[in-house]
Amino acid sequence: MSAITVMLENCTRTYSKEWVDFWAIERDVRTRDWFLAESLPTLFTILGAYLFFCIYAGPWLMRNRKAFKLRNTLIVYNALQVVFSAVLVYEFYVAGWSYYNYKCEPVSYATDPKSMRMARAVYLYYIAKLTELLDTVFFVLRKKDRQVTFLHLYHHTFMPIFSIYGVQYFAGGQNTIVGLVNSFIHIIMYAYYMLAAMGPKVQKYLWWKKYITILQIIQFVIIFFVTTQVQFQPNCGYNKIVAMGSTFNSILFIYLFSSFYVENFKRENRKNVANDGAKQAAALKQD
Repeated sequence: MSAITVMLENCTRTYSKEWVDFWAIERDVRTRDWFLAESLPTLFTILGAYLFFCIYAGPWLMRNRKAFKLRNTLIVYNALQVVFSAVLVYEFYVAGWSYYNYKCEPVSYATDPKSMRMARAVYLYYIAKLTELLDTVFFVLRKKDRQVTFLHLYHHTFMPIFSIYGVQYFAGGQNTIVGLVNSFIHIIMYAYYMLAAMGPKVQKYLWWKKYITILQIIQFVIIFFVTTQVQFQPNCGYNKIVAMGSTFNSILFIYLFSSFYVENFKRENRKNVANDGAKQAAALKQD
């Protein structure tokens, strides 16, 4: 029997066991009754209402109305999101990633203070994903239709679903790297949105907008490597199917955010070329 055949048999046996273990995972009793995380129908009702408003009801209601400015609302909202994201980074780090094994960290379902603190951090991250649905609501009310893209809607719809499963089944362990890295990026992102909401006097200094997309791509590259390496740890107690799900999702987001960046980069270049052409035409007229 060749070495390749043996490797394939071992791999098949391993993943067959992982699938069995995945479907045998029971609900985390520690988080069973936590508000808004107790059942999937509750979340799907929220997401259904969100998508209906952002795709149909909101644009229809705003069709013949002037766009809302929401300046003060946006400043306060984004400032709160910065604070919330900073708290999450601190909690994920102190509760786990200050001592977690980056190669493999199983989920602890214990009730000791550290394990419960991580479970609460995962829950708060889920709540953060629900509050972030307001991002799109504000776009609709301000008639920023170009911002309501497939990427935006998919990202804001998928993350609460991903997060509630974390609360219900995996409130700790390897996949919490998503919460740590994503929350750190959101500190920068919402700080940018807060400053942008302050008006033209501040906006002229915000040259770093496109780098936020680059940071978002980098975060998914980090998540890709941290979750992929679990597959190469034969004795790792973290479920490989769950880690694989995060890996594939990170690949999808790398592709979507990269496509978004390239498209916006091309649009910006076309705009710059058009502005340069207009300036040259104006200069010729003056001559």
